[in-house]
Amino acid sequence: MRGMGSVDRSESFSVGVLLAAAGGMLDAYTYLCRGGVFANAETGNMVLLGIAVLEGRLPDALRYFVPVLAYAAGVMISVFAERALRGRGRLWKQLTLAAEAAVLALSLAFPGKTFDFLVCVLVSFVCALQVQCFRRLNGNTYATTMCTGNLRSGTERLALYFGTRDARDLAAAMEYYGIIAAFICGAVAGAGLSLYFGDFAVALALVPLSAAGVAVSAGGNGRKSAENV
Repeated sequence: MRGMGSVDRSESFSVGVLLAAAGGMLDAYTYLCRGGVFANAETGNMVLLGIAVLEGRLPDALRYFVPVLAYAAGVMISVFAERALRGRGRLWKQLTLAAEAAVLALSLAFPGKTFDFLVCVLVSFVCALQVQCFRRLNGNTYATTMCTGNLRSGTERLALYFGTRDARDLAAAMEYYGIIAAFICGAVAGAGLSLYFGDFAVALALVPLSAAGVAVSAGGNGRKSAENV
């Protein structure tokens, strides 16, 4: 089981909620406003890619494939950057959120279908930086931009609680479900504002993203919670 040691502020539940809400908003925004491509849900893009290939729509297949490559590139660059900045993890997290905010702000300057492909590629890239950089929630592994793994982990901890009655398992399960709820709420907000404001709805995602950046900047010293097997 996991011990309840002190953690970096970037691993807190509040930061996780903010990042998950932003992730949900961005998925809804890119899907509804930027050509039916998901910013974070690369599994969905792969499914759409396969359907496009089967139906012989190769230009559409490329539209789904390149964001997947951009996402993979984002993960790789994040790994290299984390190694280069070893011991300065909070700085890399701050830079990641700043880069993501810059891309979202830049997308406001490129409304219209002409730039949909470019925006989707850039957003997928910075979302990969985020999901790679923010992987711990009070000592547990989670994802800020997708829900399948969180659903599995949360349900696993809930099942463990029914067997052990360990309050830590129940607390972890509730945190996972809270992150999922935040993602869904972000998707609902992102969808509603995308339908109303169109391409400019992405500005909404800057709100939780900026709040998370402030929290990380004001956060702790990078101490990790203890883990006991």
